Amino acid sequence: MAAEEGPYLDRLKSLWSAAWPSGMPREPRYPHGEITLTEYLRVWAGLQPEKPAYIFYGREMSYRELDGLSDRFAAMLKSLGIGKGDPVAVFLPNCPQFAIAFFGILKLGAVHVPVNPLFREAELAYELNDTGATVILALDSLMPLVRAVQGGTKLRSVLVTAFADMLPAAPTLPLPEQLTKLRIPCPDATDLLPALLALPQPSALPPADLDAAAALNYTGGTTGMPKGCVHTQRDMIYTAGTSLATSFALSPDDVVLCFVPVFWIAGEDLALILPIVAGCPTVLLARWDPAAVLKAVECYRVSCAYLLVDNAVELLEHPSAGGFDLTSLDKVRVSSFVKKLNPDVRARWRALTGSTLIEAAWGMTETHTMDTFSVGFQEGDYDLHSEPVFVGLPMPGTEFKICDFDTGALRPLGQEGELCVRTPSLLKGYWNKPDESAAALRDGWLHTGDIGRIDEEGFVHFLGRRKEMLKVRGMSVFPAEIEALLGQHPAVLGSGVIGRPDPDKGQVPVAFVHVRPIDGTAPGRDEMAAWCRTRMAAYKVPEIRIVDGL
Repeated sequence: MAAEEGPYLDRLKSLWSAAWPSGMPREPRYPHGEITLTEYLRVWAGLQPEKPAYIFYGREMSYRELDGLSDRFAAMLKSLGIGKGDPVAVFLPNCPQFAIAFFGILKLGAVHVPVNPLFREAELAYELNDTGATVILALDSLMPLVRAVQGGTKLRSVLVTAFADMLPAAPTLPLPEQLTKLRIPCPDATDLLPALLALPQPSALPPADLDAAAALNYTGGTTGMPKGCVHTQRDMIYTAGTSLATSFALSPDDVVLCFVPVFWIAGEDLALILPIVAGCPTVLLARWDPAAVLKAVECYRVSCAYLLVDNAVELLEHPSAGGFDLTSLDKVRVSSFVKKLNPDVRARWRALTGSTLIEAAWGMTETHTMDTFSVGFQEGDYDLHSEPVFVGLPMPGTEFKICDFDTGALRPLGQEGELCVRTPSLLKGYWNKPDESAAALRDGWLHTGDIGRIDEEGFVHFLGRRKEMLKVRGMSVFPAEIEALLGQHPAVLGSGVIGRPDPDKGQVPVAFVHVRPIDGTAPGRDEMAAWCRTRMAAYKVPEIRIVDGL
């Protein structure tokens, strides 16, 4: 394999180089060098101490305040017996306290364990026991869950905080109902902010090891219990450096908007890593709220955001959208899930904001999520008219190959197989799961379980999970590809494709399609089927089910 792999990768590197967008950096961009994320915070806190690092419904936390409070959090953890390599659970939704904890944990050299605040008892207990965490920081409303599982875990110290602790007296943005509730007394836990402020200002700790475990980001995968992906601060910095060079060309003059959950690694990238390396503020929202987003963009001149296409369409169709100045939005990246990015949505967005919606491309928790980019391929909607599902080129320093699922043999360009990736931000292993690590990580490559294709120009295409693939008369059909093609119809708001058994064909794709009227008329089942027959091979054409919503 090694002998074959060399010429294969050489050819791909040549194709990637030829296709590289003019003027785009070919190396990661590190504004202050390849140093730890926490040192980036210190540098910016020295250079622009009063600049907001986070804006939470009008409450501004400066770079200096974040640096100081995270120093205190590190000192608090140390007083609780936490040292280098020890996991610390953070059981919070989006709020500034999450950032205080994140940077304090990393400064100490401990391991950040973000825990999904939507978890129930069994899920919380599993993750706490899998990590062996002895300290947890929780939102006050989540304390009943912590109490319910604490006796069956290693938890010995519980810290608590509340939304109310970080809200301004006069909010600048509409508050979700959950933020308007009074804080819940928790006498059995240490109240975070008063405890931090009672500490003397500690001396700054020396920089943590770039290559030591820094975070356990849990991923469900396709089988078994969730697995903790071991990531380092070097992984985080590489993700920032390549993203600042390609997908998100941020500078201190930008303003980021994030409503994506920061316990999710994409939210970690968007709200905790990229803006701190770039030195810009983040407007942090507790949840998706189109009214709050519209006002935040105008109020704070937001330039960068990550949305689902569903979110973008909701903004386009919001009755108040035309009353806001959204022209600052020039770096909006989207992901196609239910609704797909298509030329119609892009044109409507451009008419509203003056900017271009661009697909955020492909990534996994195992790779720190940002492995390809599609910026630079929007002229004439090339990316949208390309063979589905286009996710662009690899990030600088990242490589892809397509292998046979069963034998591991390399697949020729243009043929589908298992998408394999090798990147500097690759997980160092699954926490406490050596067998799963060995199965997924082979000779430096992550075998993703995703089906992909690299075309003759070197562009990467993502076709879906292997378990989702359908077999129609022995031929492979990918639901994600059909959904992407359906998304090019201007009337299609979203679609979901599954397979149904068929005695003659083996399986038949069935598309549940949500449509909107165009010129007063919505396309029906027969019209959509006819449209599909002009754009898909006959064996891919799905049975159409028109639905009122998805």
